[in-house]
Amino acid sequence: MALTRSMRLAASVVLPLFAAGCATTEYSAKDAGFDTVSLKSGEATAKQSVWIQNQQQAAAVRDRVKALMARRTIDAETAVQVALLNNKGLQAAYADLGDSAADAWQTQLSILPSVSVGLTGIGTPGLEAYRVLEGTIATNILALATYGENRKLADTRFRQAQLNAAIKTISLAADTRRAWIRAVAAWETVAYLNQAKAAADAASALAAKIGEAGSLTKANQAREHVFYAELAGETAKARLEARLAKEELIRLMGLSGSDIDFQIPNRLPSLPKSLIRRDDMEAEAIAKRMDLQVARLELQATARAFGLENATRFVTDIELAGVFEKERELDGDEVHSSTSRTASLELKIPIFDTGQARLRKGELAYMRAANELAELAVNVRSEARSAYLAYRATYDIARHYRNSVLPLRSAIEEQSLLSYNGMITSTFELIADTRDKVNSTILAVNAKRDFWLAEANVAPVIYGGSTGSAPASDKPAPAQTEAAGGH
Repeated sequence: MALTRSMRLAASVVLPLFAAGCATTEYSAKDAGFDTVSLKSGEATAKQSVWIQNQQQAAAVRDRVKALMARRTIDAETAVQVALLNNKGLQAAYADLGDSAADAWQTQLSILPSVSVGLTGIGTPGLEAYRVLEGTIATNILALATYGENRKLADTRFRQAQLNAAIKTISLAADTRRAWIRAVAAWETVAYLNQAKAAADAASALAAKIGEAGSLTKANQAREHVFYAELAGETAKARLEARLAKEELIRLMGLSGSDIDFQIPNRLPSLPKSLIRRDDMEAEAIAKRMDLQVARLELQATARAFGLENATRFVTDIELAGVFEKERELDGDEVHSSTSRTASLELKIPIFDTGQARLRKGELAYMRAANELAELAVNVRSEARSAYLAYRATYDIARHYRNSVLPLRSAIEEQSLLSYNGMITSTFELIADTRDKVNSTILAVNAKRDFWLAEANVAPVIYGGSTGSAPASDKPAPAQTEAAGGH
């Protein structure tokens, strides 16, 4: 019988040690969980992400970034890849994943028994090294009883951290793509404003000469002069916005020093010949949105935490301790020793706390998580429908400007030139038609930009991540462009 009790006591100590030791490998790796992050974010962005944790990895990433930035003109795909490799804020976000892995690892180790050893009478003459040797092994029975649920809860938090890291990666990729779009569109707008300013400059100079001859009133001269002055101010403002847009892109790409001396195209890519069918975007978003998966895991975690709260509502701690004590005494020239073994069970019971308040808080937390999940599901479906609507509508609008408005403006300008050559149209009418064409061209650039911004929002809407907060009417768009040069 004594042997059986000893075996049970040993099992209570050894089995938790074995279980914890075998399970820690998943969480103890330096890049624990990052394979999942890389896989999920790669599906959405088609780009590689890295978690830099040593000097060798940092050097390899720097070399790759330099190789990518060696290209004369940086397209949207290059900008996104550089951001995912080089953005230090993203690397800081990955540390949260490491924290979660460490927490799960610590949860597994928390059930290990505590061991203490004490010596008294050290150096007592005739008693060699010690007089009393006392050893204690204590293990928390309640921790053992709730070990399975605690471990599942820690694993749920770990999976949430993986999804959150993937969402941050996708958000950075989308933000960088939108920044590239806006920067390129801003510089394209500057180019067309420069054309309009040249036409206004010519009209202003011509008005001054005609006015000197007495053939143009001062009021009409002032109209031409003020138009040129206002357009010069608008061009300067547009140039400032373009430079700031590029600086935003530089920040997202994590560049500094001489690395910022890169160029982007002078114009946005052309519209695609056709759109990718996205009729099932709503269902796809419900199936793939990672923030929705995080909310589902939060509901599971809340339920598990509530179960643990219910299991410990009356007893908050149960500890089993085994004490071994060996005492040595000197009797004349002989040393006598005696050994004693004791065991104790310690219970901590909060007498006045029945746990009702904690249970109520657990119920409320579960209700909150359930309602937040339901709200997010509704919002995800709406965001998917809105994204598809914007994707289709902005394409139709941009194509309308390209196929209808700009050809008509070009035809008007050509007819005005023919009339001017035939001495039918005045110089000022010709310049006015040219200015109107430039204005329509800028509207077409804005429409094309809005389409590419809507296209850039598709991946975040389906997989989760930032969809941008700036209104679509204020900025430009991406894709591959064949235009060389840039800013």
